[in-house]
Amino acid sequence: MTEAQPLSRVVRIDALPKDGQTVTIEASPAEREALAKLYDLPAIAALTATLRVEPAGRGGAHVTGAVRGELTQICVVTLEPFETAVEEAIDVRFARAAEEESARRAAHEIVTLSLADEDDPDPVVDGKIDLGALAAEFFALGLDPYPRKPGVEFVAPAEQAAAVSPFAILGGNAGKR
Repeated sequence: MTEAQPLSRVVRIDALPKDGQTVTIEASPAEREALAKLYDLPAIAALTATLRVEPAGRGGAHVTGAVRGELTQICVVTLEPFETAVEEAIDVRFARAAEEESARRAAHEIVTLSLADEDDPDPVVDGKIDLGALAAEFFALGLDPYPRKPGVEFVAPAEQAAAVSPFAILGGNAGKR
């Protein structure tokens, strides 16, 4: 059993118009609060996504667009909260499980890959995709893992003089009797 997503907007692939549709997602205050807790953020003031969903292949889809968010993060240098923004582009393909199986069967063949190759498509589950979960995932990808408040720089502490050992005095008297 899977947990419910804090942000969920399910779209049926078979209900998509042939030329696709544009979906706008705006997270509610409760959804933003749940996402802030999930991502360990003090607050998310706004989270929106504008996505273009187009049918692709047999029972698949291609989703493009962007997610934008206004949030509060904690500075890793000063530990003070500060306001920042996230904007992350989205470009994801979805495919039915049957297409994935045929791709796995073909994977037994020798394949040459390059860094320019596309990722495997995400799965379509029961004929549906969750655009809200996709937007939340890309929002999280856009978060700075080491956020710094604007204008703040880390300054390493000055080297301390070597501490004098309390036994150093004994070392000076070692040869005397």
